[in-house]
Amino acid sequence: MTPPSSLLSLAGKVAIVTGASRGIGAAIATSFAAAGARVVLASRKIDALEPVAAEIRSAGGEALAVACHTGRAADVDALVARACEVFGGVDVLVNNAAASPHYGPLLDATEMQWDKTFEVNVKGYVHTIRACVPRMRERGGGRIVNVASVAGVVPHSGLGVYGVTKAAVLMLSRTLAIELAPDIRVNAIAPGLIETKFSEVLWSTPALRAKALRAIPLHRIGRTEDLVGAALYLASDASGFVTGSVMTVDGGQTVGEA
Repeated sequence: MTPPSSLLSLAGKVAIVTGASRGIGAAIATSFAAAGARVVLASRKIDALEPVAAEIRSAGGEALAVACHTGRAADVDALVARACEVFGGVDVLVNNAAASPHYGPLLDATEMQWDKTFEVNVKGYVHTIRACVPRMRERGGGRIVNVASVAGVVPHSGLGVYGVTKAAVLMLSRTLAIELAPDIRVNAIAPGLIETKFSEVLWSTPALRAKALRAIPLHRIGRTEDLVGAALYLASDASGFVTGSVMTVDGGQTVGEA
């Protein structure tokens, strides 16, 4: 029997993580490097990526920082080409970059806000997957992990536009799990409320925080490290018979009473 530690190893793998300059993306990228992967960090601003890359290197890992707007196909093509140039290919893709420019009633969102949210949250994921799939197949297959949200599973007041795009990510993941099988596995993670800069208004505003805690059976806000185990599992051989799944990491929110 293969030891559990070997199943969770990413030694010899090259992983691209988008939205890796902070929060969930930075935590996943750092954990992948600790598991042996050579990690390509992507975000719009290179200056924001360099501290994460430096942290990985100081711990003995390998990291490459690349500025990339995932909503732009040309940027994504350049990102994947750079990953292959430096590290020789791509084995794992974590789609994590996201945008949420509108908070409030869904029908109050402007066309520009709709376009921006779909550009990053849905089309951005398609751009990266399309660019990575041929490279993965050159190396015998790959693993794709799409970061969605519980807002794409159940309605969240004020997050309607964001939730619609995350519901699209779930269907995108399930559809591609069929279309890209058997050599590429595609799964999604649906985080609940995680304490990051991206969601700061929801956990730092006392009334909103209290409302959130009432809905979470574990009665705490999630931390970025709470997502690491799920991402590592889905990216590694430990999940070798898993594709088309959605792993919910929400403290029980979607099954709670509230």
